[in-house]
Amino acid sequence: MAAENEVAQAALGNLEAVKSIAAALTIAVGAIAPATAIGKLAAKAMEAIGRNPEAAPKIQTAMILSIAFAEAIAIYALVVALIIKFV
Repeated sequence: MAAENEVAQAALGNLEAVKSIAAALTIAVGAIAPATAIGKLAAKAMEAIGRNPEAAPKIQTAMILSIAFAEAIAIYALVVALIIKFV
């Protein structure tokens, strides 16, 4: 009976370790794409403003909206990571 209890405790410990690794990988992979997208959006917006400074307000508005949508993807990854970790 004691051996079965030890096996159950070891399996539970392994499950927690696997959950932690899965949560870490989820947030790492889920942050790479939004970070790349935000960097590319900002770079292209700065290029566009440099070419046509009069259009800066329109470009800036579109850039901020696009960055917000890209950031939402990272938040979804965070939510999934928290669900993996705590459920």
